[in-house]
Amino acid sequence: MAVTVISPSRYVQGRGAMNDLGMYAAKLGSKALCLISAGGIDRVGERIEKSFAQSEAPVVFEKFNGECSRTEIDRLVKLVKEQGFDVMIGVGGGKIFDTAKAAAYYAGIPVAICPTVASTDAPCSALSVIYTDEGAFAEYLFLPANPNLVLMDTEVIAQSPLRLTVSGMGDAMATYFEARACVNSGAGNFAGGTVGVTSFGIAKLCYDTLVSDGLKAKIALESQALTPAVERIIEANTLLSGLGFESCGIAAAHAIHNGLTQLPECHHMQHGEKVNFGTLTQLVMENVPEEELTEMLDWMIAVGLPVTFAELGVTDTSREHLMPVADAACAPTDTLHNMPFEVDAEMVYNAMIAADTYGRRALSAKR
Repeated sequence: MAVTVISPSRYVQGRGAMNDLGMYAAKLGSKALCLISAGGIDRVGERIEKSFAQSEAPVVFEKFNGECSRTEIDRLVKLVKEQGFDVMIGVGGGKIFDTAKAAAYYAGIPVAICPTVASTDAPCSALSVIYTDEGAFAEYLFLPANPNLVLMDTEVIAQSPLRLTVSGMGDAMATYFEARACVNSGAGNFAGGTVGVTSFGIAKLCYDTLVSDGLKAKIALESQALTPAVERIIEANTLLSGLGFESCGIAAAHAIHNGLTQLPECHHMQHGEKVNFGTLTQLVMENVPEEELTEMLDWMIAVGLPVTFAELGVTDTSREHLMPVADAACAPTDTLHNMPFEVDAEMVYNAMIAADTYGRRALSAKR
């Protein structure tokens, strides 16, 4: 396989960047459909309308139904075709991005992604994670191209709930460890190629940025302060993690996340929070040195990420309750098999139990 790196056509990040959304959208089409939540309209709807007032492309808001499912994607494709929209914009969080990307693909139109949060690495990728209407993981939809535009207004993101940016750190931290596993196993990446030094370097830079700036950014965001550390974490959560995971590949952390979606009590948890527990479980499976495991637990706890089942809302830790999680993580089509050793559900179950124990001990030591 050839070394392959993929990325969005244009990435824009900065204070007030959303004020230029209309200008960028006009370069992609003449009639924009903006997928957004009701809360998103309240937060940034007026700002978006003002940005389009200066362009020749009108914008129409369409409220997101709450789940990136085949039902919602089909509804939007029908709307695009019936009303003649020629550019799709997704404004909000990860499931909105994935829905907008998938609907734009099936409708054959360009897509712009404008996050109001930095909670996942979904904005930059040529991938949509599809769920059932009830919220359980269903499938990965691999798209032929990355978004035409990703626009990050850091002023807006700094005003979003702190938990969402912290969750984004959890999603981003998995990037390096899953990339390392894929390099060690020789697994292919999402671009249909192999991992090059550029891609792995991006994944490592993502890790380094999270370690150096994560806690500083969390503290600043407790007061909604937009500092250089916050800017760097927004970039790490979105661009570095997005390019890193897609051009390196993913492994156990995200597969375990997918397994956790089988538990209804986890549905209220953020994507990155579940991924973070998956990262901890992956490190246990890899039997990393105690120093590395301790450093990661300390960082996770310091920034406020969950490291135990209880923090994920799981109170029943019996074998009967958790084995379906392990079985789902080991699905033949999932990414657990990118690990550099043979993995089965029994190994996943035991690693999750041990990860929970390590997490509880680490939390107890901090008290």
